[in-house]
Amino acid sequence: MLELTPEREIKLTCSIGVIAYNEAGNIIKLLQALCDQNLTHVEIAEIIVISSACTDGMDALVCEFALSHPQVSLICEKERSGKSAAINIFLKEAKSDILIIESGDTIPAPDTIEKLVTPFLDSKIGATGGRPTPVNDEKTMMGYAVHLLWRLHHRMALIHPKLGEMIAFRRVFTNIPRDSAVDEASIEALIRSKRLQLMYVPDAIIYNKGPETFKDWIKQRRRIQNGHLWLLHKHNYKVSSQEGGILFKIMRDELKDRPGQIFKLFLVILMEFYCRLLGSYDYNVKKKNPFAWDISSTTKNLDNTKQK
Repeated sequence: MLELTPEREIKLTCSIGVIAYNEAGNIIKLLQALCDQNLTHVEIAEIIVISSACTDGMDALVCEFALSHPQVSLICEKERSGKSAAINIFLKEAKSDILIIESGDTIPAPDTIEKLVTPFLDSKIGATGGRPTPVNDEKTMMGYAVHLLWRLHHRMALIHPKLGEMIAFRRVFTNIPRDSAVDEASIEALIRSKRLQLMYVPDAIIYNKGPETFKDWIKQRRRIQNGHLWLLHKHNYKVSSQEGGILFKIMRDELKDRPGQIFKLFLVILMEFYCRLLGSYDYNVKKKNPFAWDISSTTKNLDNTKQK
């Protein structure tokens, strides 16, 4: 891979798609963070907000922001058809060959775009993903569960790249399955089908917020399990979090590093097992595919004062 130095006049151009549904509480913080990125070898050609039939005034906020930031534009869906359908709109409208998808309820660190895009100097790299970092209070039980989930995601991605929350990829396909409830995993599958590599970039930080209630945790994790089963059966792609050997290793390493939290760890394992049972029931028995899912309300209104 070509090494970059400040003297090299190499610019990689990217387009960013922000997929949002009722994100009035976070959208301006997110757009400002994208516009204020520290960039040396990367240029952001455009930031396209795909609004999925928002009803909370978010569209007006984006339009006002765009008046002073011409790289920002808004596309509104009349009906909410799911995140994958919104991503397909972005794929159709974006100009660049390197594309970034970011959820409207996240905020990137100041250098995240640069770190996600520069690996594409290597022609073998097809997609990159950063490290989601929750802002939840880890002192609470649900806060611990959220932090544990993303620590395990990090451990897993170091072994076998697993991308989530914000993903950059080459334009080597024109759309993703419209009925996918796990868009990042679907993109992973498409990239691998083109014989390109996935790359995890652990120092590309994306701040997010996990569920604060058990009800919202179940809603989110149940839907993800359902989506992973759909992807396996419909497109023969198995995400790394479904691999028993990897799960055992990362759990063992977590317990070794934090032995004092063994009881919390096993409680979260039981919670996840319960959600996977529910998700499997939804998919195999109810034949349900939640590609336009119910929102977990406590994951919204990301408080960036907690970011480090």
